[in-house]
Amino acid sequence: MKRVALVTGGTKGIGAAIVNSLSNSGCFVIATYNTTEPSCENENVMFTKLDITCIESCQKLLAELDEHNMYPNILINNAGIAKDAMFHKMTSDAWRNVINVNLLSLFNLTQPIFMRMKEGGFGRIVNISSINANKGQIGQVNYCAAKAGVQGFTKALALEGARHGVTVNTISPGYTETSMVNAMKPEILNKIKLTIPTGRLAHVDEVAAAVSYLISDLAAYTTAANIEVNGGMYSS
Repeated sequence: MKRVALVTGGTKGIGAAIVNSLSNSGCFVIATYNTTEPSCENENVMFTKLDITCIESCQKLLAELDEHNMYPNILINNAGIAKDAMFHKMTSDAWRNVINVNLLSLFNLTQPIFMRMKEGGFGRIVNISSINANKGQIGQVNYCAAKAGVQGFTKALALEGARHGVTVNTISPGYTETSMVNAMKPEILNKIKLTIPTGRLAHVDEVAAAVSYLISDLAAYTTAANIEVNGGMYSS
């Protein structure tokens, strides 16, 4: 079976590492982005700009992929944003934008792709959540709420797909070496590292490796799971 993966938010950080890992493993990858242009070319990757919050844009992309026999049977919902603020200072726009991008938008691509996966008797869906979905974090009420919703979405959808060869799982990374994390003040980042039993941040490739397992044939019996990649910082 031809493996075609669609990865949202696939041009930086964890998303870029996932795209690289899947393309190297033989998948053809469609990598979407909204603000960060791709920095390299890969014959096994098609980069496309997409607003995942716009259902019409998502439908148009899937129709185009279908027309070119590139409809995905692997979906990695990775795209997300953070707009941190103490809740009493959080704007309604910051609340809505984070919930919309990180949670509500999952419907737009996942529903049609999931339906096609069920018809074909095979599918892999991996949703990227966060350590803070379970642990909580000051100043991230919107982000934590959205990422916790991703985990609930995963567990329920996994039950619907299980008998059809469709697995649905979540990965919840801890603090990872990305541009967003590395932009934190050094003194704050150092305090965070002291709370991580392994004493360091995760590498993006370590998160991508977990994705590679979950889309493999060896993971056919793994569904409704949440894999925590956080260096022992939190265990649910």
